[in-house]
Amino acid sequence: MPGIDECLLDVMRLPGARGAAVVDWTSGLALGTIGDSPNGDHEATAAETAEVARMAAEQPAFAVGLPETPATGDGTGLAGTPPVEDVIVTTRSGYHILRFVETDFDSSVFLHLWLDRAEGNLALARIRLGEMAERLVLA
Repeated sequence: MPGIDECLLDVMRLPGARGAAVVDWTSGLALGTIGDSPNGDHEATAAETAEVARMAAEQPAFAVGLPETPATGDGTGLAGTPPVEDVIVTTRSGYHILRFVETDFDSSVFLHLWLDRAEGNLALARIRLGEMAERLVLA
C-alpha cells in the first residue's frame, strides 16, 4: 500500500500529468505535492482547490438519492465521508480532477491532478486516480 510520496509518483506517470497534490480539504493544506502548480504556488493551489472540494462535499444536493446509513441517518454516506467521489473542472488547456480519499478517520483528504488537455486522457486518469485513492495509506 503506497504512502503519499509513492502515490504522487504514480499519478505523475499518467499521460499528460502536469502536477499533483494530496490535500486536506478542511484546512486547505497540501500534505504532499509533485510537478508543476497551475499558478506556480503549490500551497495556494491546495487552498484554492480545497475550497472547491469543500463546496462539493458539503452540499446536500449531491447527497440526494443516497441511501440512509446508520452512521448518519441523513443519506450523506458514512460519517465524515463526502457523498461525492470526484470533481472535474475543465479549463481551456487542462483538467483538474479532485478525487476524494476515504480514510478510517475523517475522510477529509483528496488527490488533485492537473492534467494537460492535449496530452492527457481524462477517462483513464479518473479511473487510475480512483484506484490510487483506494490504495493510499495515510499515516
